[in-house]
Amino acid sequence: MAKDKTGSDKALTKRGATALPDHAPASSPSEIAAFLSAAKAVVPAAAGSGRLAFALDATMSRQPTWDSACKLQAEMFDAVDKSAALSVQLVYFRGLGECRASRWVNDTRQLSDLMTRIDCRGGQTQIGRVLRHVSDEAKSKPVSALVYIGDAMEEDIDKLAVVAGELALRKVPCFMFHEGHDPAAAVGFREIARVTGGAYVRFDQNAASELAALLRAVAAYATGGRPALEKSGGSAARLLLEQLGPGKPGGGGTSRP
Repeated sequence: MAKDKTGSDKALTKRGATALPDHAPASSPSEIAAFLSAAKAVVPAAAGSGRLAFALDATMSRQPTWDSACKLQAEMFDAVDKSAALSVQLVYFRGLGECRASRWVNDTRQLSDLMTRIDCRGGQTQIGRVLRHVSDEAKSKPVSALVYIGDAMEEDIDKLAVVAGELALRKVPCFMFHEGHDPAAAVGFREIARVTGGAYVRFDQNAASELAALLRAVAAYATGGRPALEKSGGSAARLLLEQLGPGKPGGGGTSRP
């Protein structure tokens, strides 16, 4: 994994991949500079806090709901007990091979600022790189959970399941939020959630309030585990608890239709 020269933002490198050709479309220097400039201002998270990886598909099909995702990301922590520390890392992919991760931060408004500097680009999904990155992060320090929001999956599910198994060994449940009705994504997201002991939920792009409630429930889980999720109450928490299973840190369970 290559670390950007700023030391504040990581460009994730695909294992075994060759370099992209020089003529491949990429972010313009000004766009990259804008993102990195904002990343440099991000204050690293304090040690000892719960850690939540927040991953987004930023390919072109997500453009219609990207602004909504930016807003929800900021709102998802409203239900978290203010005495409980939660640090978050933003991970996103887009275009031909671009996949980046921010620092771990406590002030999620800073991540919102970063997200506003990202526009969606055409390209295939890079879910495997996201899972691998979070698995690597969990090697050095525990990661409480991974939230992933996307609408498609264009990768080999068997290969993704192998990396998901590594996340399961490191006790990182994946909460897979599926926008739309793509059947391949439904199968793949469900399997990743099952293997890691997380949860799968499909949502409609018009159900912003529903997704916001689900994200707040995951944030509560990331700071205090199952007890915090049970305490948070509400239909979103109940939906996730059904899949996590009775008294278990994870368990897959039955996916929502």
